[in-house]
Amino acid sequence: MTEKYKTASENLARAIDISIDVIQKFPPQEWVEHYVTKDKNQITHFIDLKREWKEDALKPELRFANMQSLNYTIEAVFIYFQEGHGEFVEEFWKEIKAQNLPYKRENKMVKILKRKKINNIHEYNFVIDVIVPYQQEKLINTEEVALLNDLILEFENRKKK
Repeated sequence: MTEKYKTASENLARAIDISIDVIQKFPPQEWVEHYVTKDKNQITHFIDLKREWKEDALKPELRFANMQSLNYTIEAVFIYFQEGHGEFVEEFWKEIKAQNLPYKRENKMVKILKRKKINNIHEYNFVIDVIVPYQQEKLINTEEVALLNDLILEFENRKKK
């Protein structure tokens, strides 16, 4: 295990601990009411999954101990916090900043709309996942939805070639 991997995995573990702490303190109401299975609610599922990712990162002998693999885990851990909103998400980012962890909140949608291009499969999946909720919450307007739909088609056509 390289020093770079060790530092990155320790930072990720701290971020995961923060995510677990804030979900317990500020649970989204819809998560409290939604059940994944008969015995696990959404919050329990979230916590169990984050703990599993933390163990994978800190015990690389269980998985591949390289930065590329760890970056996929980092992406998985942060996706809700990059795309979500609400008190839970805001408190997470406040604590990340307070603990001086090397993660930044980014607005992927603004970047995509500004450049008028979907660059990769991660951005494509992001747009597909959030276009409807963003429109419903009025985070994007009708013109931006139309542009995003064009960008989705353009990306899909580039992939077919």
